[in-house]
Amino acid sequence: MENTLKKIIVSSLKNAKVFDITRLDVRSSSSVTDEMIIATGSSTRQVKAACRHVLIDAKTQFGTIPIGIEGEDVSEWILIDFGDIVIHIMLKSIREFYNLERLWSFSNIHEEETVSNIEITIPPQQLCK
Repeated sequence: MENTLKKIIVSSLKNAKVFDITRLDVRSSSSVTDEMIIATGSSTRQVKAACRHVLIDAKTQFGTIPIGIEGEDVSEWILIDFGDIVIHIMLKSIREFYNLERLWSFSNIHEEETVSNIEITIPPQQLCK
């Protein structure tokens, strides 16, 4: 079930033209969520638009709405919480400053190239506990 929602979210982010889409499997180190999807927008307008794309596509294609949304007012970093999947859409400067990938992972990162994005899948045994 969540796999389908994940595909919808990633597709929606790609359609919104955000970049550096990264997926982190955090099941073994978080009791709050199973997976994080992180993406970068080039402006606050694009970050907000990407958020809207995700919300509309999740509702129309999967019939779900998020548990919560934070940061929509400023739109430098928007967090969308779907429970098992948490999405972070950020400006490049915010993403570089907080570096969530480093916070949630060791140095062994597996990269999968997509058409214009890089998706990172981290095996559960490589995550911080």
